[in-house]
Amino acid sequence: MDSTPTSVSRMAAACRALVAAPWFNVASFAVILLNALTLGLETYRGVVGTAGPAFRVLEYAFLACFSVELLIRFVAHLPRAGGFFRDGWNLFDLVIVLAPLVPGVRENVTVLRLLRLARIVRTFRLFPSLRVILVGIRRSLPGLGSFLLITVLVLYGYAMLGWMIFGKAYPEQYGTVGQAMLTLFLLLSLDGITDTLQAGREVTEWGIVYYLSYMIAASYLLTNLLVGVVLNALQEAHQEESAPAPAPDAGMEQRLAVLRAALEDLEREYTRSRHAALPPPPVPVEAGAPR
Repeated sequence: MDSTPTSVSRMAAACRALVAAPWFNVASFAVILLNALTLGLETYRGVVGTAGPAFRVLEYAFLACFSVELLIRFVAHLPRAGGFFRDGWNLFDLVIVLAPLVPGVRENVTVLRLLRLARIVRTFRLFPSLRVILVGIRRSLPGLGSFLLITVLVLYGYAMLGWMIFGKAYPEQYGTVGQAMLTLFLLLSLDGITDTLQAGREVTEWGIVYYLSYMIAASYLLTNLLVGVVLNALQEAHQEESAPAPAPDAGMEQRLAVLRAALEDLEREYTRSRHAALPPPPVPVEAGAPR
């Protein structure tokens, strides 16, 4: 009766060791790269016309590899399979593997290509350094929201000034506040800023002050603010990823030890009571003795 749990535990331990092996992640990464290369080759019609059946075979092979990897990760969580579904990466992999098998999805070529393209995102789960970047991006989202609000306000303010100063001279760029915001947004990269300064100077000498102040406020201050938000989020993500696992609670370990001792006492008491309840063995009757 105890052989089944033991075999499951041994299989789970073997799968955990396999998942933790460095070569396992390297092999998974190689499959992802080959899948991405295949997707890129499928954009060439001549290659598809020549090796179309080979691409279909490769797609089934990639799907089989991803399915086997997912199965190994699932077995690694046995006998407590709930831990597998508490990992967001496992759910993501499960959707990618099972979605092409759902009726209505497998007939949609665009959705299938998007799902195949999403397999590249699995690279983030294989390497901790990439996971740090992804977690950093997620942590920077609240700060990015505030940054975008400040950027919109700065662009709107300068767009209104640009409309008042250059609206009549350059209606295509500053004719409306929307056109002015788009023009200023394209100037964030400072591409063609010399010609822009010259064009603004031809309208008014205040054009130089307008563009220089915009360069300082938008291109320099806002860019540095964005870099600071992202770097702070990346530092927090790195600390979270490299933080050691919390030590087990000593009080909980003590309670578990008490429970184990109580269970052992109950087992011994049950064994003694069982032996006491058994009837005494029969006395053998000698030959010729009166019955």
